Amino acid sequence: MSQNAAALCMLGWYLAGANALACGDDDAALAACAACHGTGGVSVAAHIPNLAAQKGDYLISQLTAFRSGTRKSGVMNAIAAGLGDAEMRRLAGCYSRLPGAEPGARAAMPPALVATRIRLPADLPGALRLYLTSEDRGGRLIKRYFANETAALAARSGRPLPDGAMVVVENSAARIGADGKPEQSPSGGWVPDRVVSYAVMERQAGWGRDIPELLRNENWNYALFAADGTARPGIGQAECLACHKPAADRSFVFTLGDLASAGR
Repeated sequence: MSQNAAALCMLGWYLAGANALACGDDDAALAACAACHGTGGVSVAAHIPNLAAQKGDYLISQLTAFRSGTRKSGVMNAIAAGLGDAEMRRLAGCYSRLPGAEPGARAAMPPALVATRIRLPADLPGALRLYLTSEDRGGRLIKRYFANETAALAARSGRPLPDGAMVVVENSAARIGADGKPEQSPSGGWVPDRVVSYAVMERQAGWGRDIPELLRNENWNYALFAADGTARPGIGQAECLACHKPAADRSFVFTLGDLASAGR
């Protein structure tokens, strides 16, 4: 073997070892990144960028911007907030050394972030209690928030929401009048036309065990359902987990204050 060939072999061995060290399967931060950006830096969806073969300095600058809030993303702001400078450099080095993705390539979502355990109650609202109604002006949606007794009792008493708590958001399209605007009810709110979807968060013992720590919301799981109650396919929990992560002081529930004051 020539000296040049031997040097190339040694270089290849060194880079492979560096990748294994930086991108090991037991890497907690990388497992969180893989939830959206995929194993090997190939993303799980068309709207999420690939990180494989991206320039390391660029990745560091973007993570820094997400952490400081100068670049806005509800998901990435929450993720980057949990990363230190050394962690950012290590992750950037890991992804910059990986081979680039083939055009159109997509990775599978990690099983722990796809297999939500939530089942939509069949008799909605059933025993769930309505505690808030709001209007999404941009989407022309009426959002009704329900919680089960476990969640409501804990919130009213000022305690963190325990395992067994469930919150359901029912999204309904507003009825549109002849003038092209949402119709108003006598009380002043929009008139609902039809239910279009449900968003559910629920926690039970052990449900957070297999979720990467950087994303984990204690034992909360999340799920989206169509109007007929069927789970929406191909929807992972990663974005929900990252979005709710900054609300840890509110039991990860953005409307906890409304739930606490309802019925008082």
